[in-house]
Amino acid sequence: MNELTVLIADDHELVRRGVRDLLSARIGWRIVAEACDGEDAVRKALHLKPDVVILDFSMPQMNGLEASREITEKLPDTGVLILTMHDSDQVVHQVLRSGAHGLVLKSDAESTLLEAVEAVGQKRLFFSGNVSEIVLGQFRNSLAARSMARNSVDPQPTAREGDVIRLLAQGQTSKEVASLLRISTRTVESHRININRKFGFRCVADLVRYAIRNGIVSYS
Repeated sequence: MNELTVLIADDHELVRRGVRDLLSARIGWRIVAEACDGEDAVRKALHLKPDVVILDFSMPQMNGLEASREITEKLPDTGVLILTMHDSDQVVHQVLRSGAHGLVLKSDAESTLLEAVEAVGQKRLFFSGNVSEIVLGQFRNSLAARSMARNSVDPQPTAREGDVIRLLAQGQTSKEVASLLRISTRTVESHRININRKFGFRCVADLVRYAIRNGIVSYS
């Protein structure tokens, strides 16, 4: 089993300690760094390239959403998990737009954080508590809006783009995709850029949702 590396960012020492103690109990998981604000989190993430970054929604210098956008843009293979006290539609929408792969309510952290980190570390989406219902509702609204746009034609991936989407949605890194498809990592990155532009993906989570919705991959 490969080691899972995690960076924890929260401006409250007590919260960081609680998260650290909870995650440290898992064999094969390692806390590589902690940060007390968003700027520090981004700086350490870019340097250490952890598998998962846990970000508090509200932090000084740079909040969790801003940090998430920068990390997911520059480290597409790093999963981002947001911790927050709020589960409103607006908050969930902001988290999804930030590129984060999951959201855990602090009130649910003790019971769901381990599951959330494991899911995000495997490039799967995770939403705790009532948040999952909000996400499902937004997804249904999106489908309804798409069905009404009957005059528009959805773009279709080429065969190679389909291969790249499938492997990325399954949690493979760009380097692993390159090896499996026998192409260069640079070519994979070029495909990723073209795919994001073609389908309007802002983050890996968008790609995963597209792959599931179109039957490219499935999760039991």
